[in-house]
Amino acid sequence: MKIAKVLSIMIVAIFAISACIPQAQPTPAPTQAPTMEPTAIPEPMFKDIVDTAVADGRFTTLAAALTAADLVETLKGEGPFTVFAPTDDAFAALPAGTVESLLLPENLETLKSILLYHVVSGKVMAADVVTLESAETVGGSPISIKVEDGKVYLNETVQVIITDVEASNGVIHVIDSVLLPPAELSDIVDTAVADGRFTTLAAALTAADLVETLKGEGPFTVFAPTDDAFAALPAGTVESLLLPENLETLKSILLYHVVSGKVMAADVVTLESAETVGGSPISIKVEDGKVYLNETVQVIITDVEASNGVIHVIDGVLLPPQ
Repeated sequence: MKIAKVLSIMIVAIFAISACIPQAQPTPAPTQAPTMEPTAIPEPMFKDIVDTAVADGRFTTLAAALTAADLVETLKGEGPFTVFAPTDDAFAALPAGTVESLLLPENLETLKSILLYHVVSGKVMAADVVTLESAETVGGSPISIKVEDGKVYLNETVQVIITDVEASNGVIHVIDSVLLPPAELSDIVDTAVADGRFTTLAAALTAADLVETLKGEGPFTVFAPTDDAFAALPAGTVESLLLPENLETLKSILLYHVVSGKVMAADVVTLESAETVGGSPISIKVEDGKVYLNETVQVIITDVEASNGVIHVIDGVLLPPQ
């Protein structure tokens, strides 16, 4: 009995002690962080070329010109376009009154041709521009490209000062001057008449019925005597040549000043003679950096280009051999 009582007391004591010992808490199962799908980095939102230029703030004159020439919607179009954009300072550097004149309604076609001369079809980044020697513009005439001392120049003197301004429909390169397209060339006759120093030559061509010939497709190279050159002939010579009975002689003299083909000065100086349309050759001599025809007639101005050839101005009248 005593032993049983002692055992009962010990069992009770063990349970009492166990109740006082903190129970180990179950370790919670690890929770998995929620997974998220990776999101693509959004592409930068570009504005179109016109809005990009307007937002920049340095192209207010260009923006006004585009509006006046009705080209805004064109340059907001799909493109892509490459625009060489003159700054406000570039427009301000034009002769006084030029911009105001171009914005007049009667000059808007000229303005449009100037603006389109700043636009190239396609997106041409700077890395590609520097590999080119020229680029055809939307206006139809090319611009020349030159890299010198790490700088890019258009048409020799207009510098590209900021490159690769991207737009949604192309790219803008900022330039420090306004590009002017080459003037529309006239034919040889109209070029000579417009010059003002060839009134006798023009009268002689008309009398000899050669105007339409020298307005033709050609190309021709004309060694053109000035009014002073004709005036240096013996007194009465020109008047005599203009008489109806002497017009064949006049015609042969005039055609002795014309060479078939477009022969620029750089090529003239490599020749010893050139066959004329009149059938007889003229001799060519270079002496002390000057070019002489038939020994004594000097070429005083070279490479006056025309739509159907080139004019070299001479200080004497060439007379064909008898």
